[in-house]
Amino acid sequence: MKKLKILFVCSGNSKDYDIAPFIKVQGESLKKSKVEVDYYPIIGKGLWGYIKAGTRLRRFLKDKNYDVIHAHFSLSGWAAIIGSRNTPVVLSLMGDDAQGDHVGVDKITLKSRIFMFSTKLIQPFVDIIISKSQNLEKHVYLKHKSFLIPNGIDTDRFKPSTRIQKQELGLDSCQKYVLFLGNKSRIGKNFPLAQKAVSYLNLPDVELINPFPIPHNDIPKYLNAVNVLVVPSYMEGSPNVVKEAMACNCPIVATDVGDVKWVIGGTEGCFLSSFEITDFGEKIRLALDFSEKKGRTNGRQRIIQLGLDTNTIAKKLIDIYKHVI
Repeated sequence: MKKLKILFVCSGNSKDYDIAPFIKVQGESLKKSKVEVDYYPIIGKGLWGYIKAGTRLRRFLKDKNYDVIHAHFSLSGWAAIIGSRNTPVVLSLMGDDAQGDHVGVDKITLKSRIFMFSTKLIQPFVDIIISKSQNLEKHVYLKHKSFLIPNGIDTDRFKPSTRIQKQELGLDSCQKYVLFLGNKSRIGKNFPLAQKAVSYLNLPDVELINPFPIPHNDIPKYLNAVNVLVVPSYMEGSPNVVKEAMACNCPIVATDVGDVKWVIGGTEGCFLSSFEITDFGEKIRLALDFSEKKGRTNGRQRIIQLGLDTNTIAKKLIDIYKHVI
């Protein structure tokens, strides 16, 4: 059988990386499954920037022969449609494009509402729409095109390790660490809740850290070194960091957003919280107590059970590509 040839179309506007790490992980997992994957990072911002990128993509594809274009984020989808030259287009909804950029509880920015409208408009023009979680999938009205497939986690990279020492990361071996891995300047990540919750605990041996940005390869080191990961976001789709922490057996405290409740299930040492400072703080206290008494969770077992490893997700994507072809 002919080897599948897929083109990933995605944003190339980040200062920190050429391709978003979770997109790169997905592409590399497909390569391991004998699929040929190329990347087309889009340089340009806003709807008009992506439309112009579509014309450049059309020229790029003139002498190319891809089986499927897989666009990540609805704006990339518009570029893919313009440039596709009748190649089937699969669109992955990433989060903000479907449900908006939340800057508070049920508060969405006006700019992101335009992107949400764009996500409604694009659906008739693509062949398949992939949502990462149910709260994103509910924004897909063309259900016959809809598939629910979360991002997979590289369980060879994200795994428990006793070799990671706090000193290696410049951390004090006598301290307990609460890890926030998001961009604290993004309002939707709700870093102030984590700050206030740790301050509320008023424990001198507990410190909140935010090593952002860091190379993706360093994330497993932190998840294995700290006592608890916190995810206080106002809204998420299927946050990769939660699955990565689960794969490393790291205790977690998170707000009930996206598919977090489903991912952690009944895993002991992982806690859901409201947006109340005292509740979030008390859940951190419980996670710290768990970390001190029992050490690590059995989150990795849950990830394998749910089929959220990259190999399993790659097989699902390949089935979709074959279906659309």
